[in-house]
Amino acid sequence: MSDFDLIIVGSGPAGSAAAVTAAKAGLSVALIDKAAFPRDKLCGGLFTGRSEKAMRAIFGREVNDELFVTSNHMRFLAKGRVLADIPNAPPVHLTMRRDFDAMLHAEALKAGAVPYLGTPITELGNNTLLLRDGSKLGFKAMIGADGVNSFVARSLFGRPFDPETIGFGLEIETPLTASRDSAVEVDFDAASWGYGWAFPKRKTVTVGVGGINSRNVDMKANMAAYVSQTGSDPSLRYKGQYLPFGDYKKHPGREHILLAGDAAGLVDPITGEGIALAMESGHHAACAVIEALAADQPQTALPRYLKLVKPIHRSLDQAKMWRMIMFPKATEGYFKKAFERGSSLQMKYLELLAGEAEYADLRGALLRRIPKLGWRLIKHRLGFRGPT
Repeated sequence: MSDFDLIIVGSGPAGSAAAVTAAKAGLSVALIDKAAFPRDKLCGGLFTGRSEKAMRAIFGREVNDELFVTSNHMRFLAKGRVLADIPNAPPVHLTMRRDFDAMLHAEALKAGAVPYLGTPITELGNNTLLLRDGSKLGFKAMIGADGVNSFVARSLFGRPFDPETIGFGLEIETPLTASRDSAVEVDFDAASWGYGWAFPKRKTVTVGVGGINSRNVDMKANMAAYVSQTGSDPSLRYKGQYLPFGDYKKHPGREHILLAGDAAGLVDPITGEGIALAMESGHHAACAVIEALAADQPQTALPRYLKLVKPIHRSLDQAKMWRMIMFPKATEGYFKKAFERGSSLQMKYLELLAGEAEYADLRGALLRRIPKLGWRLIKHRLGFRGPT
């Protein structure tokens, strides 16, 4: 049996960030992934300013032309109707997750992590695990960064997510045509309690829809309509995946076993930000393990981790408050009108995407809207359809 200080399951942004952080601190690290790299991943590939900062801080890497396409043209729609077309927005970057994740994985190996690839875990104990190829590994601490269908989360809690609150997304990679401009598009009406995205890359456009699964009885129909709306190739086969949609795990782990990234439910339900939160949470989880092992108290890793991820949890709580304005039937029209008319609301959203603002910066705008929104909700419940 091979023994490690830390075993990390999953080598996406969260797992690779954890591996780099722990290995550079001198821990012996095993990095397990059921896939070999490069591998595909359903994701729009929007790389925000917050992601850029996290990648620089954790991996020491900068955005480059080899992996990223940069756009400062944003377009927001509602069922194809343009709410705002902003050609000089703060820049965002777009990447192909197949290439991006392979780069991060390579950085983890360069830092000293030992890879175990292409063979999933079949058994997980308190301090040991068994791989399908028969390998048995021991660990003092573990970080589950193995995605929304996390084996580690399932082993801890019986299921990896709550089916009532989980999101679901469908996506295609359609060829980039000469008639397609460079605008990054978000359609707030492409799915119920969700949105559609069309993100142009170097040779293709990533087109998809996502929303809370329980509120979308026919996501394939939503996707077909959005594919038609965006002029995408209707013959392409859809890729589907469950998506965390702001319903994060309040206790992301147990004692010396932690969850990070999608496995912990850390995806912003408004901006779709997941890559930055994955890298940040992976780094925080590794820091918690480093501290816990240094104190010879691996069982204290979870409370240490909770202190570090508290700002992320707080941000997601605030995002869920905004979601209650954007998506319910009683208020969604109000939000769209306010977004269409209000350049300040548009800019705040763009600043969130660019990593230049936090939800706390929008608190004043939310408080000012609560009385009017409350009255709209009361009228909606009473069935009143008079003027607003």
